[in-house]
Amino acid sequence: MAKSKTTKTTTSSFSNNRTLFEKIEIWGANNEKKLLFSFLALSLFFSFMLFNARISEAHDDALYLEGGWRYVNEFPNYFYTQNAPLYVLFLGLLTKLFGFKLLLFKLFNVVFNLFSVFFFYKAFYKRIPFVVFIPVIVFISCNHLIQYYASMTFTEAFYLFLISIFLYTFFKLHDALQIDSNGLKHWKKWLLIGFLSLLISTTKSAGIVVVPSLLLYFFIIKQYKNGIISLVSYSVFKLTYELLVRLIWGAQNQFSAQGKTLIQKDPYDASLGNEDFAGFVTRVIDNCNLYFSKRFFQILGFRDENSVEIFGLLTILVIGILILSLYTVYKHNQKPLLFFGIFTGAQLLLSFIILAARWDQPRIVMICMPIMLSLMYFTLYTFLKKSGMGQNIYITTILIICISIITSSIKRSAKTLPIVQKNLKGDLYYGYTPDWENFLKCSKWCADSLPKNSLVASRKAPMSFVYGKGKKFFPVYSVIKRDSLTQQSNPDSALAYFEEKGVTHIMIGSLRIDPNHNTGQIINTVHNIVQPIMNKYPNKLKLIHTEGLSEPTYIFEITK
Repeated sequence: MAKSKTTKTTTSSFSNNRTLFEKIEIWGANNEKKLLFSFLALSLFFSFMLFNARISEAHDDALYLEGGWRYVNEFPNYFYTQNAPLYVLFLGLLTKLFGFKLLLFKLFNVVFNLFSVFFFYKAFYKRIPFVVFIPVIVFISCNHLIQYYASMTFTEAFYLFLISIFLYTFFKLHDALQIDSNGLKHWKKWLLIGFLSLLISTTKSAGIVVVPSLLLYFFIIKQYKNGIISLVSYSVFKLTYELLVRLIWGAQNQFSAQGKTLIQKDPYDASLGNEDFAGFVTRVIDNCNLYFSKRFFQILGFRDENSVEIFGLLTILVIGILILSLYTVYKHNQKPLLFFGIFTGAQLLLSFIILAARWDQPRIVMICMPIMLSLMYFTLYTFLKKSGMGQNIYITTILIICISIITSSIKRSAKTLPIVQKNLKGDLYYGYTPDWENFLKCSKWCADSLPKNSLVASRKAPMSFVYGKGKKFFPVYSVIKRDSLTQQSNPDSALAYFEEKGVTHIMIGSLRIDPNHNTGQIINTVHNIVQPIMNKYPNKLKLIHTEGLSEPTYIFEITK
């Protein structure tokens, strides 16, 4: 009995001598399944609390929906080239199998989001310290913006799903190479890496950097043969993919189709010319400020989502920490983290080069933040782990960030839940501001009331398509046939252009420039086309429908 008591005392004493980090490591190792199910449950909970049954005013999700529908109904004469085509192809497959069902498409994205949590968890579990691992998974499973995109037909949920599988597969390949450095013996894993690289690069254009990132990574760690294998593996699938696209659709690839727009000074106005070197440098600086000093902190819940202020010092601080983090993981031989740091940095840099600062969408940096946070947390852990006070500082810092993330999601849920309840009960317009409600109702009116062979010009044609029950609308993204003196359309040229394209009607909305306030300032692209026509030919445009009393939308018929 005495011996037993002595052993118990010794064990207890040993346990009490463990540091806070050591206790967390032991607890995490003993609760793998509980942690996994907890994070999956949290992700599912917030996915439905933040569920959005509508389409976004940002337009891209409607663009993808229209593209998927056209794949089915215009096959093989249509191939999506506005940006990366894979997710749109997937929507086309769903449309072919189930019909055009918006709610079903959204539920598929919720599933992709859930699996991204699962594979991120499986990839990181026991590979990085639990005090780093847990807050990263908290972000992935609870962040309000990730959960917003989980129920939207944007590419983000699908892309994060692919990234998580790639992360998991790369860790497995790394393990295999540690045991046997002969890369050819692991050809199955290499083929999977190559296949996933293709999927990533055809889901988001910036994802193409996955291939040079693999090459750079293997060259840095002096595994030149494995770098070549990664390139060959990708090339096998890439060449097969390009061959199939040309055989079936005979289409351009995503990059040649987008290239002209991406290098323009204004993506909506080719007449302003292309960016020069100084312009691209300015674009990168502007995007760094937007995404590192504003969007990064908004996503973490530390800045108001409507704030427009940028702070150069915050930008420098975040970039400095990221560079230090890359050096830290390299110094501590965290090879998989080093690769994903290179890939993330390259993806951000390419995005900042090719995207005009005016687009300023938080999802550009959001998809990179799981790896960014992993690097930052690991660096902070490395510097503070050796002292008890340092460990307390680390835990306090992480708790503040996690609480901010969860609090932001709870606050957003309180706003979203009443809206989605109304939407699911049949009110498809509830939650939109009056300008958008009138615009979308007018799109539906066009589908219900105009002849089937009519073609309506719309500033947001894909959104009109979704709410117009699949009716085709003619897109107008910039002032057509612009007169250099008036900056409005030349009326005769505009009318000739509409006649050439078969446009029979024009929809003029009152869409706000400031989406949150009715300041009287509206997106006037279509107005600058219509006004010169009305001035020169007063009887050429006939008003046939008005939707809404405040912030109305009008339908004009082009008369013969």
